[in-house]
Amino acid sequence: MAQDSAGTGRLVLAATPMGDIGDASQRLRDALGSADVVAAEDTRRTRSLAKALGVEITGRVVSFYDHVEAARIPALLADIAAGHTVLLVTDAGMPSVSDPGYRLVAACVADELPVTCLPGPSAVTTALALSGLPVERFCFDGFPPRKGGQRREWLRALATEPRACVFFEAPHRLADCLADAVEVLGPDRRAAVCRELTKTYEEVKRGTLAELAAWAVEGARGEITVVLEGAQPISADPADLVDQVQALIDDGMRLKDACARIAAAHNTSRRELYDAVLAARRTETP
Repeated sequence: MAQDSAGTGRLVLAATPMGDIGDASQRLRDALGSADVVAAEDTRRTRSLAKALGVEITGRVVSFYDHVEAARIPALLADIAAGHTVLLVTDAGMPSVSDPGYRLVAACVADELPVTCLPGPSAVTTALALSGLPVERFCFDGFPPRKGGQRREWLRALATEPRACVFFEAPHRLADCLADAVEVLGPDRRAAVCRELTKTYEEVKRGTLAELAAWAVEGARGEITVVLEGAQPISADPADLVDQVQALIDDGMRLKDACARIAAAHNTSRRELYDAVLAARRTETP
């Protein structure tokens, strides 16, 4: 059936619409209709998606959700090794991103079986684009821990993270999560809460953590993606960095270069740090 030009099988990861059926790509339509095996997080939803797209699935459809993922992998690897195309789809968005798929991809890589991807909708990149925050650099952190103590510890790790952080949250835990974020990160850190992306009731709420925590108390529903602004670097007092500069000089670095390195690491003025080192030397001179 569906084989590549070399006659070998492959795993195809395909992004599916998050809400608006119009986001389905032509490549997704073609793959649903031609794959030998369709591994679906929810087989009923995948069949409904194909019907809505006017596509007939001709291949074998197997379930591939969290609790059966490990058990399904050997048979899917055998299908690919036998020359068949296995299409992996989840309920919405990109497989492997907080959805089933990573283990199957890793197994294919280990067995040197081909893997490719049909790009498309992703809540992560959609939320980043809509957030209105600086997102040139970002990290994705899945779902926060459910328990309050573990969640606050997780947030503490983000206190000095300079990149924007994207994460998912369940609607019934959003208020508690944002309240913890106010406590750990402070009320003025900016964020955006994106709800029901691409769907009829899409909503993006932007503001400080304090503002968003107050809003979330009223109750948010639907699929939630949060974008947290990266931590702003704190400028250090140049006088407190003199010893670090001197340590680099003692190791053989030139004064100018040592000041440049330490100033960059602590978001302070290189000129002011240079002057602080010279002032310290004058103070120490008998």
